[in-house]
Amino acid sequence: MVPPPILLSEEEIRQIGFGSVGKEVRITRYALFFNPGKIFIGNRVRIDAFAIVSAGEEGIYIGNNVHIAAGAILNGTGGKITMSDFSGVAPYVCLWTSSEVYSQPTLTNPTVSEQFRRQKKGPIYLGRHVSIGTSSVVLPGVHLADGAAVGALSLVLRDVNKAEVVMGVPARTVAIRPLDHLEQLARQYLESIGELPPSGQG
Repeated sequence: MVPPPILLSEEEIRQIGFGSVGKEVRITRYALFFNPGKIFIGNRVRIDAFAIVSAGEEGIYIGNNVHIAAGAILNGTGGKITMSDFSGVAPYVCLWTSSEVYSQPTLTNPTVSEQFRRQKKGPIYLGRHVSIGTSSVVLPGVHLADGAAVGALSLVLRDVNKAEVVMGVPARTVAIRPLDHLEQLARQYLESIGELPPSGQG
């Protein structure tokens, strides 16, 4: 018996029932999607094996040229998640829009109703060219501005400024990225695939 191909066909992707989906999208059949009608996917997106994308009522918005690597978790139950163009998360990255508040005398897992729990909730935003390294965790309400990057095994509790590179637990600033150069490369790439006119022609 021949096993099915690892990548979903266009028809199989359509049948998942995403809110919208662009062109040249590659999704492994081993990825999981919850509330797919609230998941909106752009062009040239890749979602690898065992990723879990779980949308809440505010939705998950994935831009163009976005990569969600193997084992990553996007949990949007506590707010909107945005992954802007050219952003990506490495294997086992977790984006949590809700997290338990352990310092309070409350119960702390989803087997009990909300009235017995206390959670921090908030949206997570990844700007253009944001890159998050392996096994890092981003907690509710964090905004990562264009060009921000997070080193592997980091815990992000605060907003990250434009082009700032952070790492550690908790994450702290270690460098600044060349955002202008990243944007120049992005334009050259889009020109090469015909999505932008060559420089000086429009």
